[in-house]
Amino acid sequence: MESYVETDSYGRKKAFNVCLEPCAIEKGMRLIGGKWTGSIIYHLKDGPVRFNDLTRMLGGASKKMIDQRLKELESRNMVIRKVINDRPIAVTYELTDFGRSALGILEDLRVWSESNKL
Repeated sequence: MESYVETDSYGRKKAFNVCLEPCAIEKGMRLIGGKWTGSIIYHLKDGPVRFNDLTRMLGGASKKMIDQRLKELESRNMVIRKVINDRPIAVTYELTDFGRSALGILEDLRVWSESNKL
């Protein structure tokens, strides 16, 4: 049953059949809507990227913030972390198939943002 809103004679609105849990859009935004999360996914679109290269690509984000977002993405199975060297430690990050599935949405968002001069 779909939710709907009715307005009473005083102009007050009341919602019926409201969703009591997060809707699909909210669930999706929780996955890719965090600050820098979409940008990280987008920058990983062409293949594995080393951590320091990723920090350079995301000029305004701190290393701590990028590390935190990458850990979140890894815990959601959207990103794979691979150690490529032990001394000094060097890692790359790449998208999983699930992470790659978000690229269409992010590309549409990029086009929409550019076309509306946001």
